[in-house]
Amino acid sequence: MSKRLFGTDGLRGQVNIFPMTAEVALRMGLAAGSYFRNGKQRHKVIIGKDTRLSGYVFESALTAGLCAMGMDVFQVGPMPTPAVSFLTRNMRADLGIVISASHNPFMDNGIKFFDSYGYKLPDAVEDEISQMVLSDNSEWDYPQAEKVGRAYTVEDARGRYIVYLKYSFPHNMTLNGVKLVLDCANGAAYSLGHMFEELGAEVVRIGDKPNGLNINDKCGSLYPEILGQRVVEEHADLGLALDGDADRLIVVDEKGKVLDGDVIMAMCAADLMERGKLNHNMLVSTVMSNMALENFMKEKGGTLLRTPVGDRYVVEAMRREGAVFGGEQSGHLIFNEFSTTGDGLLAALQLLRILCEKNRPLSELSGLLELYPQKLQNVHVKRKIPFEEVPAVQDALKQVEQELAGRGRVLLRYSGTESVARVMVEAEDSSKVDQYTSGLAGVLEEHLR
Repeated sequence: MSKRLFGTDGLRGQVNIFPMTAEVALRMGLAAGSYFRNGKQRHKVIIGKDTRLSGYVFESALTAGLCAMGMDVFQVGPMPTPAVSFLTRNMRADLGIVISASHNPFMDNGIKFFDSYGYKLPDAVEDEISQMVLSDNSEWDYPQAEKVGRAYTVEDARGRYIVYLKYSFPHNMTLNGVKLVLDCANGAAYSLGHMFEELGAEVVRIGDKPNGLNINDKCGSLYPEILGQRVVEEHADLGLALDGDADRLIVVDEKGKVLDGDVIMAMCAADLMERGKLNHNMLVSTVMSNMALENFMKEKGGTLLRTPVGDRYVVEAMRREGAVFGGEQSGHLIFNEFSTTGDGLLAALQLLRILCEKNRPLSELSGLLELYPQKLQNVHVKRKIPFEEVPAVQDALKQVEQELAGRGRVLLRYSGTESVARVMVEAEDSSKVDQYTSGLAGVLEEHLR
């Protein structure tokens, strides 16, 4: 067994195959309960999930383990990941748990944790919980029978979250006259579209009929082209696509063009700088962000701080540096004034505020970056051998970097949730990007399979 269960965004895998089994989830509940139980007071845990059929399995298993360890469990049902983060803070819980595999298909699922402040757990804490789950010698410190936990259903969780989101939008502003298409990916936000209507928008909903098996299936943030077609057909002002757990946002302008996550970050960072709200004039993003975003921040008198891939690392850097805004090219956007994690619906409201204030089409407002051609290719691998330990990979990498000579970037990394190596190449010449990407991918296929 692996000594580490957690990847870049919690535990994740295919349902009923280790580690995503009911047994592991039960032990995860026992371990988390044991780790976070401290003192004589009642302990409170919030559990939310997306719309996957298997959510029932892991919700029940986690609840059993947590209650056995004396934790009271408050189940909020299908709710976005950032909603669970908010509710954990709002309800003064000791721990928040989300059952979701984000943008993955329905046959996958995952488990991720938030601390009492709504932040994802650091690696060190996840590692301790992993060791407790995997240990054959775990002797659980069960409480006395009268101190086991209870399970409750929180009936007003959606309403609480919507009110919280609306407080992030100017109270003297409405969305009257705005028409938008909202794709909820048949996921956790499927029932929350009326928030935009309450603010005055006309909303066309798609991907809002989950059946347990259709989450992310030809809908949501992975298929923005479908959203783009609908935006054009409906003569809408923009399209908003969420992923399965609604912690990321992909945007389409009124012409049906999909806007890169770096473009949205540039728009939001520029707005914050104009209003004097971008602390240190710093934007935090990952190594995946385009060089054009870095150049844009320099031209504006700001800086781009890069982190490893994963919104948790962006948040950690934001907290360390005192930054107020950060995100990922993939659509995670973190507004530290309002939230402790990426939130697709909150990000949509911030973008809509800019749109209303500028009173210009999104296609005009988004023309801030001339993106460098960039290509990402996945290579399935049997073993995640450190790249520096494979001479052929190092030789190929050095050759490409020498040929780019500072006019581009190369990034090799392993996925934190799949047996996949990712090759990213970025340069001014798109033909060179294709050539270098396929070449490096070929070397990885030859030496890592």
